[in-house]
Formats: sequence, structure tokens, C-alpha cells
Amino acid sequence: MPTAIGNGVELEYQVFGAGGAETFLLINGLGSQMTRWPADFCGRLADAGFQVVRFDNRDVGKSTWLTDDQPYTVEDMAADAMAVLDAVGVARAHIVGMSMGGMIAQTVASDFPERTLSLTSIMSATGNPDLPPATPKAWAVISQPAPDPKDREAYLAHAVENAETIGSPAYPWPEGALRERAEQELARAFNPAGVARQMGAIRASGDRRAKVRTITAPTVVLHGAEDPLVPPEGGRDTAALIAGAELREIPGMGHDLPPALYETFLQAMLRAAQRAHANA
Repeated sequence: MPTAIGNGVELEYQVFGAGGAETFLLINGLGSQMTRWPADFCGRLADAGFQVVRFDNRDVGKSTWLTDDQPYTVEDMAADAMAVLDAVGVARAHIVGMSMGGMIAQTVASDFPERTLSLTSIMSATGNPDLPPATPKAWAVISQPAPDPKDREAYLAHAVENAETIGSPAYPWPEGALRERAEQELARAFNPAGVARQMGAIRASGDRRAKVRTITAPTVVLHGAEDPLVPPEGGRDTAALIAGAELREIPGMGHDLPPALYETFLQAMLRAAQRAHANA
């Protein structure tokens, strides 16, 4: 696959759909590879007439892995996203991010408004320290190390259990799908140290409310009412800070993108694009 080179890193990316069409840039969350935006999901968006770009953030997947003496911030990761758009030859895009990717997407919209057609912030937050924290079980998902993958069965069981812990109670995955996803991700890349550095980037960027308030792009905020990792107050806070933002809080949705929610995600993104057209 192609790579974007810029901002001191190489970023692997993939493009779906026809060049020259309006573009959606999809930004993934903490420690997750670009495949967390499934190819089928991207294909559906491409079938709607858009070009779709997904990529591995720094320190995950097949993009550059850094070291502990190379700290960075969410702002650096937003600049990485712009390097991907440069590589694809896209001046402006609909920016979409989930979880940590939502933080990056918000930062793109605030730091690079000239490149942002619309913003869709999904199951994310603003860094507001006064919001409720994750539940203890959900926090353990991202704070406790996984078993050594040399013990393949223990590693896969742990990955499935973690996904189910933060997942959507009303939208379960098909039988065996989470294990299959974990197997594919392990085969593609495994960089647990990168997760810690990405968490460091979130901490370094801290409270981003002042930046979020400056966002002028048409915005849709999508959040699960049952999200145990980033409670729904995070989505409400995000929407309240962005002038004119539309909040969609989904009953039964947790902190994931199961196949049963593809249409919900797609409709939120297409609504953001529709609002951008209305403002043009």
C-alpha cells in the first residue's frame, strides 16, 4: 500500500472510490489499525459517490513506530492526517474520527479549518477534566497489558473479552467475528509500546476545549448512550462547544463499530457532508 511521508513519519494509507470525488478521511482510535474502519464499511461510503481514505496513525500498524524518547501530541497526529491528504492530493476533506481519532479530527478542524469540509466526531471527548471517567472495567481494557501473543489462545481470548467489555450491548458482533478481527490485527502488526505513547499524546494535549470552541465546520457528534469507556457526557460536551453541532446519541451503542451500526455511522457522516453542502 502507499505511504505518506511528512511530519517526520511515514503513514500507510488506503484509498477507496474514485479519485476526484469528495473525500472522507477516516481517523482511528487508540492503538487501533486502519482496518478498524472495515473495508466493507469504506466500500459502502465509496458506493455513495465519495473517495474514502483510511490510514494507520503513527505508532500503530504499518506506519512509523517511534520510541519513548520521541514524545508527541494530538496536534502532531492531526498534522500527520494532513500529510496523508497531501499524499492523496486532496485539498479539503470531510474529517471523521472515532475515540482518540475523534480527538485528532477535532484538532484537524480547529488547526486546519481551511482543509475541513465537515467534522464527524464519534465516541470521543474534548479533554474536559470535569467529565465522568471510564468505568473501572472499561479503563482496564486500555490500561492493562495483553498477554504475550506467543500464548496465542490467551492473547486472542483477552482481545475478545476486552472488545466485549466496551462493546455495544444492543448490537453484538456475529459469532466468531471479534476473534477473527483479533487474529487479523495480530498478523498485520503488533506494537503495544505504541499504545502507551499514544496515551501520552492524549495526556500531553490535555484540555482541548479552547480549541474545540473555535471549530466552524459543520459538525455531527455521534455517541453511544451506553459507552463505558468515553461516557456519553463526552459527546454532549463536544456538541455543546461547537456552534451549530448536531448531537446523535444512540441507545444501546457502546464504544465500537459493529456491523449492525454501519448504517448509523454512515448516516451521521453523510449528514455532516450534507450540512457542508448546505453551507457552501
